[in-house]
Amino acid sequence: MDIRSLRATPDEPIEVVTPGVVPYIEAWDTQKRLAEARTRDEIPDTVLLLEHPPVYTLGRRADEGHIVLPVAERQARGITIEQIDRGGDVTYHGPGQLVGYPIMKLSGPRVVDHVRALEDMGTRVAASFGVDGERLDGFSGVWVGTEKLMAIGVHVSAGWVTTHGFAFNVDPVMADFAGIVACGIADKGVCSLATLGVPATMDMVIDATLDAIGHVWDAKLVRAPEPAVVTS
Repeated sequence: MDIRSLRATPDEPIEVVTPGVVPYIEAWDTQKRLAEARTRDEIPDTVLLLEHPPVYTLGRRADEGHIVLPVAERQARGITIEQIDRGGDVTYHGPGQLVGYPIMKLSGPRVVDHVRALEDMGTRVAASFGVDGERLDGFSGVWVGTEKLMAIGVHVSAGWVTTHGFAFNVDPVMADFAGIVACGIADKGVCSLATLGVPATMDMVIDATLDAIGHVWDAKLVRAPEPAVVTS
């Protein structure tokens, strides 16, 4: 697979924004605005790297029965629920998890290649901390044995612009994952760098992710204080 040819504009830099902790709905609104602008070629390919307050998100084919945490306990923990347009089932986002949203224009109908590129990026990040992450046949994401270290769920528009992306577990509250059947997979687990005994900080993982993005997509990265599109 030629990942460099995956982007419609492979010679242009990728803009990266790291806004910290952002409420899920606010970040989703930003994604949609950026995707519209990218479709019109008003901005370059852009990647948001951030964290969310606790939230369960349900993809287009999600089974609400896969949220097993009682409502009262979920509310006590401050975990919200959002229905969204990505593929996949139910997943969890929260502090201690690096969430990445690549807003990229693909060169054509290459959705599977986009997912594979994200997996390559995730395995590189894991390897930079001495973790042997790998693909698992029949499942997306980055796995350590039968436990998922990085989840992937994407949406690609008719104009081949990507939204949603990946969630890499650095040191999230693992008990919050127990409140769902993560990604609808009942017989697999979830892990993090912390549960694997790796004392990585979020800043360290962001730096490793930036290196991996630049390598996998063979692109120059440009850090920006905020997205190129005004979102408020």
